[in-house]
Amino acid sequence: MNTQDYIALEAKYGATNYKPLDVVLTRGQGVWVWDVEGNRYMDCLSAYSAVNQGHCHPRIVQVMQEQAARLTLTSRAFRNDQLGLFYQELCELTHSHTALPMNSGAEAVESCIKAVRKWGYKVKGVPDGQAEIIVCENNFHGRTVTIVGFSTEPQYRDGYAPFTPGFKIIPFGDAQALADAITPNTVAFMVEPIQGEAGVIVPPAGYLRDVRRICTARDIALVTDEIQTGLGRTGKLLAEEHDGVEADLTMIGKALSGGFYPVSAVLSNKEVLGVFQPGDHGSTFGGNPLACAVARMALHVLVEEGMIENAAVQGDYLMAELRKLRSPFIKEVRGKGLLVGVELHPEAGGARRFCEALMARGVLCKETHEHVIRIAPPLVIARDELDWMLEQFAAVLGG
Repeated sequence: MNTQDYIALEAKYGATNYKPLDVVLTRGQGVWVWDVEGNRYMDCLSAYSAVNQGHCHPRIVQVMQEQAARLTLTSRAFRNDQLGLFYQELCELTHSHTALPMNSGAEAVESCIKAVRKWGYKVKGVPDGQAEIIVCENNFHGRTVTIVGFSTEPQYRDGYAPFTPGFKIIPFGDAQALADAITPNTVAFMVEPIQGEAGVIVPPAGYLRDVRRICTARDIALVTDEIQTGLGRTGKLLAEEHDGVEADLTMIGKALSGGFYPVSAVLSNKEVLGVFQPGDHGSTFGGNPLACAVARMALHVLVEEGMIENAAVQGDYLMAELRKLRSPFIKEVRGKGLLVGVELHPEAGGARRFCEALMARGVLCKETHEHVIRIAPPLVIARDELDWMLEQFAAVLGG
């Protein structure tokens, strides 16, 4: 079968809720992937930051194979010999008191919403049914009905009402707007340290510090969504570390398994997650031994192989070099670590055509919010690989 055969199968049998670039991938290693025709590409999306450790990292492959041959699933009806070790290593690494394992990022978000509401009722004393959670404009926290209900993207909401009440939307990056929006019924503020899907929007320096101070003073939970920004992507283990803060709850996922398996987690202090009692919340697959074994090794290679530090160094270099391009199309280059957005002028005709041109030159990127090219290669990328990628950008964008 060739590329068009595979695309035809998707068109015939698949739901049309995605519009991918027309490349059919079959193999990956490190920062590189190959299509069914044998062409090689540099992956500059990392499966939306799920493959921070690089494709098919050999140490994670080995652990997955060994654990899959031994025990994959018990449900949480019984204990397994990987969950406790996963808890310990994850909490010690992130300075958390406790963790709740789930599968997808959206499940982690839903778990946080349940936890902060219950905390608000049982601990803070908010009247039953009145809890409010503050979120930001242009947020992206997932695709469930509850989550899209507090999105400001019209397409994400279209046709899915009625939505879950109890959410208030404020501008991103404006700490005073948060302070003004808090009421006695506010239980939490949920925020992405950097808004990835919105176009790699970086808030003003010190924003999270101000937010942390306000949340503490007003007795509400600070919830950071680090599903995309966490686990090394921005040059720190967690992006919140750039402002020197610790959230009350932090959601991680994607790279928690190195791209091998859906694994997410909510990290918290004891007070908030402590409101859950047996039977209050659960997941058949959450915390399964295969997921835990894979996640443990994914964390080990991230730290032991210097990937976080590499993201910081290479990210600084990447943004500096992109800003040197004398392109008539580029409006702004922004980001942190290896999460970079290249925003184009509206008259450039949209980012999609540039992503297609880059694909023809062996670089896989994806547009976001029409005018932004998002660049997020695996954190194992080397300087010579970055230089090659920059050559392709210069050829496509000019400069």
